[in-house]
Amino acid sequence: METRKYTKTRRAEQQDETRARIVEATVILHETLGPAQTSISAIAAAAGVQRLTVYRHFPDDASLFEACTTRYLELHPPPQRAAWADIEHPSERSYAALLAFYQYYRQTESMWRAAYRDLDQVAALQAPMDRFEAYLDEVADDLGLAWRTTQAARRLLKLTLRHALRFTTWQSLKNAKLKDRQIAELVQSWLEGVES
Repeated sequence: METRKYTKTRRAEQQDETRARIVEATVILHETLGPAQTSISAIAAAAGVQRLTVYRHFPDDASLFEACTTRYLELHPPPQRAAWADIEHPSERSYAALLAFYQYYRQTESMWRAAYRDLDQVAALQAPMDRFEAYLDEVADDLGLAWRTTQAARRLLKLTLRHALRFTTWQSLKNAKLKDRQIAELVQSWLEGVES
């Protein structure tokens, strides 16, 4: 009886290890090649398994992308609101949040660049990316509420923050040779212009 229990436990551990290898291989390939260029054959080869094994663990693209995104965000969590929540002045709070996201994007640029580039080509990428975009909107709305201003100005502040928090906004300004602090300072001038 003990042998059967041990065998089942070991088999479950091996399945978990295989699943983890597949996910790790997918994360690496998505970051280096991009989701659109990553085939199941390439994932299987990188993980050291057969294609059928990949399908056994992940019967469709959506389940594979969910596991890949979850693992990547565990390894590279985006900035959390608690990091700037105690900053009372709304301008300083917004600056701290923006700078945190810009530094995060700089550290994780290759993955986000590949994901946004391939978004229209890979349907399974849509749900995880939508969740990240929704998180950015929540951060922007939260930051906007801290500004004591008119309703109309607050709406424009939130729209500006939503735009400013996007990877693609950071990327375009980074490509213009601006450093993260310069980008955050530029956005601060936008916010202060709206607020006044």
